[in-house]
Amino acid sequence: MLMIVKSALLGLAIVATSLAVFASYGPAFFIDGRSPFQLNFAAGALVGLLIGWFAPRLVGARVHDHLRSAVVIAVPILVVQAVVTSHFQVVFKDLAPVMDKVYGALMLWSAAFVLIGGTLRHKP
Repeated sequence: MLMIVKSALLGLAIVATSLAVFASYGPAFFIDGRSPFQLNFAAGALVGLLIGWFAPRLVGARVHDHLRSAVVIAVPILVVQAVVTSHFQVVFKDLAPVMDKVYGALMLWSAAFVLIGGTLRHKP
């Protein structure tokens, strides 16, 4: 039970961190062009994969609970980022409203890689 609570709190901390980063450096993430777009998604995949791989150990999950921990970490990310994407212009006033699709896709992509990392690390 404690591992579940720690995992959920870590997921919320990750969301808070990503929101703070985008609030401060958002325009730098949305540079026009194909290469920056691809770099953002590659970085999102890498960060998500690393979170899914290492975060369950940080919250004290046993080896057979790594996947469960990764899922609990990903749920707050998915839920909060869905709300943020829905209200993108309210949350990120300095960013162009049309970037909500890119932001939502990037957050969904990263959360999917949290689950992939947890799955790869999981040992039944």
